[in-house]
Amino acid sequence: MTIEVNNETTTEIDVKALSDLARFVLGQLRIHPQAELAIMLVDPEPMEELHMQWMDEPGPTDVLSFPMDELRPPAEGAEPAEGLLGDVVLCPQVAAAQARGAGHSMEDELHLLTTHGILHLLGYDHAEPDEEKEMFGLQNSLLGEWRAARKSRA
Repeated sequence: MTIEVNNETTTEIDVKALSDLARFVLGQLRIHPQAELAIMLVDPEPMEELHMQWMDEPGPTDVLSFPMDELRPPAEGAEPAEGLLGDVVLCPQVAAAQARGAGHSMEDELHLLTTHGILHLLGYDHAEPDEEKEMFGLQNSLLGEWRAARKSRA
């Protein structure tokens, strides 16, 4: 699996942890081992430009996902498809503000947003209540499993 993490900000980020998390999430969802994912961390100004260009909404946002080959987790017993997952773009400054409001660290918020962004790449959404329940449930489960695995290795 190819996972590229580029920090284009001056904020210190544990890019290895983001890469490890992405690899874990994609592995748990049985995504093809040759799938490719890019994670970019940007400042508020470029994030605001992307937010306006793609969502027609002002201001920077926390995470945007740009799917490429529309890969999906394979059905039980099916083989995963190979291809480009796409890009997840994160804004650490927005994440830091959200983390303060949620009472946890920016690192925890970036892990949540990375997982959230990957799920969007894989076709999950939260526009409808049943979709939100499924996506957020999976997101919380994956994060909990990853944190437990990470803690047991420490």
